[in-house]
Amino acid sequence: MDNVSFFEAERKLMPEIDVIFQKRFRILQTLATFGPIGRRALAEQLNMTERDIRNETAVLSEQQLILIQKKGMICSQNGYEVLGRLSELFRELSGIVAKEQQLAKRFAIAKVIIVPGDAERDATVKQQLGKEAAQVLQQLAQAKDKIAVTGGSSVASLKEYLAPHTVLSETEFLAARGGMGDEMTFQANTIVAKFAKRCGATYRTLFLPEHLSEQAYEAMQHEPIIQEMIAQYEQVSIVVHGIGAAYEMAKRRNSSQLEQQTLDDLGAVGEAFGYYFNEEGDIVHHIRTIGIQLEQVNKARHVLAIAAGANKATAIQAYFKNAAAQTILITDEQTANEMLAK
Repeated sequence: MDNVSFFEAERKLMPEIDVIFQKRFRILQTLATFGPIGRRALAEQLNMTERDIRNETAVLSEQQLILIQKKGMICSQNGYEVLGRLSELFRELSGIVAKEQQLAKRFAIAKVIIVPGDAERDATVKQQLGKEAAQVLQQLAQAKDKIAVTGGSSVASLKEYLAPHTVLSETEFLAARGGMGDEMTFQANTIVAKFAKRCGATYRTLFLPEHLSEQAYEAMQHEPIIQEMIAQYEQVSIVVHGIGAAYEMAKRRNSSQLEQQTLDDLGAVGEAFGYYFNEEGDIVHHIRTIGIQLEQVNKARHVLAIAAGANKATAIQAYFKNAAAQTILITDEQTANEMLAK
């Protein structure tokens, strides 16, 4: 026992301390992100009982880590400081750091960041993904950078955490591709406009159908405005993108039953940038589209991938069989567990 640290000795005496610590940390973290919020809403978001929430928030309130107000509970200044001091300890205790290192090594990429929880069951986790991604983007960006952004709900989650007082106000956001399906909210054009507004930056859109016929594709490539956009992609410094499950992306693109069956026959499991990948990471299909191409993505200084959901685990693994080494992946713990189990 001579070499056992004080904390390790404490854990031997109180093995339940890890569970209590992680539970209170998650509550405090959620209040810091979403407060003011009531007990019932907090219980629903964290999949905990109201009784549990009442007991734990009473302790946090006594310690002056949270403030209980009429409009709901919020994190106090002391709470924010405690979160900052204990975040690494939380990540170590929960095994997240070890999982990040394992995945980064397995995928041969720059870094993996894992957000605790399950994005499919807990709405707060997707917001945490956005918060982490926004912080990373602000750290990576330099003045005059061109930042290409794809569509998707994971990428869209960055918006709330972007701010005008950062270097991002001196960048330009580019829609990485045209429109896809009928859902405007999560299209790249909509997202870059919102990002730019939040940051006080400039942006460029690409108002074209994402899936073009061969004749339309050949014709559009020679349009001056398209030529200019393609030239912009050559200058991209940072790419922010999602990764989709092949069958979901085919449905979102309103692909015909024949096209969906073809993708299935080809063994497609994942999609990014209009490229479909099989489990070995080979490109098995590429839609005709005007947008950033893989060779341009690979030349970017940094690539930031945000993808979560256990149903996407196979798709993410397929994409990262051949992803750019300068990529940072941000995902949730449940998805990371699924990938490590495979």
